[in-house]
Amino acid sequence: MKDLTKGPVRSHILELSAFIALSTTFQTLYFLADLYFVGRLGKEAIAGVGLGGNLTMLVLALTQSLGVGATALIAQTMGHKDRARTEVLFNQALVLATIVGLGFGSVTFAVRGAYTRSLAADATTALLGARYLDWFVPALFLQFPLVAMGAALRGLGDMKVPTIIQVLTVIANIALAPALMFGWLTGHPMGVAGTALASFVAVGGGCLAFVAYLGRAASPLRFRPEHWRPALGTWWQMLRVGLPAGGEFALMFVYMVLVYDIIRPFGAAAQAGFGIGIRVMQSLFLPTVAIAFATAPVAGQNFGARQGERVRQSFYSAVWMSGAIMLVLTVLCHIAPGAMVRIFNADPVVVRFGEEYLRIISWNFVASGIVFVSSSVFQGMGHTLPPLASSSMRMLLFALPAYAISRQPGFQMRQVWYLSLAAVVVQMGVNLWLLHREFDRRLDFGRTAADGPQAEWAATGG
Repeated sequence: MKDLTKGPVRSHILELSAFIALSTTFQTLYFLADLYFVGRLGKEAIAGVGLGGNLTMLVLALTQSLGVGATALIAQTMGHKDRARTEVLFNQALVLATIVGLGFGSVTFAVRGAYTRSLAADATTALLGARYLDWFVPALFLQFPLVAMGAALRGLGDMKVPTIIQVLTVIANIALAPALMFGWLTGHPMGVAGTALASFVAVGGGCLAFVAYLGRAASPLRFRPEHWRPALGTWWQMLRVGLPAGGEFALMFVYMVLVYDIIRPFGAAAQAGFGIGIRVMQSLFLPTVAIAFATAPVAGQNFGARQGERVRQSFYSAVWMSGAIMLVLTVLCHIAPGAMVRIFNADPVVVRFGEEYLRIISWNFVASGIVFVSSSVFQGMGHTLPPLASSSMRMLLFALPAYAISRQPGFQMRQVWYLSLAAVVVQMGVNLWLLHREFDRRLDFGRTAADGPQAEWAATGG
């Protein structure tokens, strides 16, 4: 447990983001190693796994709906020094996440075949996507309790041991994926299903490790069955904060499905090129995601402690750090986009589509970093509707014109990438305007105190 209301704000963000970055670095290695080995199975395997992997964005939407609210409220209660309320929030978050995860897993497993058939460019791609989901859906279910436990610890500012657990989980995944895929251990090659089974085993081990860590005598949070009875009021407090944040990831899932549908007439190679490009991009985004994730608890604890200037500092410090990193990555994507794609598959059509995607879409890296950071500050303050509104506007600016131009003669996918680029720039501008308006409205705690010393605290659900 770490008090983030004292000491330099930038140091807190750097320290927390360093732990998160360590975890995301290994996550990046997993993404790339997994993609490399799947690439050995052919472009249909890449496209099929990409279709299955799209569901990760939907899981992120659901887990963020649960986890963001838990992190924000736990950070605020810790800033307010309310330990009893913190423990209730943790246990309720875990129960809610488990129930939602079971519902998601059951429905998704039932429709996995229909999902892949509806978006795949050919029957082989659809079949491989469904085989991947046979084991990947159970792995996605385990993400729900895993994220709930991690979100609670992030709200406390506790990142060291959770990061170690996540790193070990990723290492296990990297080791198991090719072994099961090619039958190195079993003598029975499982193909794309092997990499999904590796994810299931690794995530299951991570869940057990989190349970052991939280079950120790010195843990600031305890599993308490007396707090497991559903408390709808507490659930609503978390969801009121988390649902808009989850909605942003749901819109990203819609974006992925939309692009796969538009690109389908270009064939499996084009879908594979996009699949590689988006995985490379997501891997490159992980440093700025680490900074954004670190910013939320820093802003949240200081908001709960009614230190408005430190909330502002958390935003500006994170923006500068994120912007510098994303600028370097933009240059990288203009120097060697083809080389990054070719590592995973050398098919000329695959490389051409992936290279074009990375070169164009990288122009929005800095803007995307600012969007991530500003959304995280909103999460810390417990008010996530504004970034959801800007994300919805971005989707409208992209989706309708994208479908319209895709029906025109001579249509090329680069037109969609430029349209996506413009939509992100608009979203960044709207996010910045909304955030500074929020600062003016909610960080003047002196004025709020005139209405009562607990007014602002009550307004956040505390």
